[in-house]
Amino acid sequence: MTIREDMDAMKETIKKLEEQKEAKKKFKIPFFKRVNTAKAKQNYVTLIKINENSHLSFKTVQIEDQTLIEDGVPRLAGAGYVLYYKKNPVILLPNWSVEPISTKEHYERSLSDGSNTVGYKLLLAKMKSSAIENKVKMGGMIKWILGIGLLAIIGFAFMTGGG
Repeated sequence: MTIREDMDAMKETIKKLEEQKEAKKKFKIPFFKRVNTAKAKQNYVTLIKINENSHLSFKTVQIEDQTLIEDGVPRLAGAGYVLYYKKNPVILLPNWSVEPISTKEHYERSLSDGSNTVGYKLLLAKMKSSAIENKVKMGGMIKWILGIGLLAIIGFAFMTGGG
């Protein structure tokens, strides 16, 4: 390989790494919309409002008497609606609804609909364990054949004078 080819290969590798880094960007709550522990103790949460056009807007609001006021409309904000993202209390609120998104309701609905992943995980684990057992049995047979072949070569070498 020439130096030019090495440089081209290095440039391609750097490009791939940068693309992977961009693909791994994680979701972050905007800095000024986060709630620190002192504000959290005063019942402040980060409100993520889902607008009609599917855009998100972030806001810091205070919960009073298990409600919060958003756009002049009182909304429910009980303990079952508060989620946590990296120790930051968050409420997901559709703009068209008085009730925020609740994980408990969605979980119970997935159990009743049969769309929960719990059963699938058990089946997948069983399938993987049975597939691994079959491969182990074949591996032992190949080791014996290779071992006998190696011993035959070494024995032949000693019989003919090692040379």
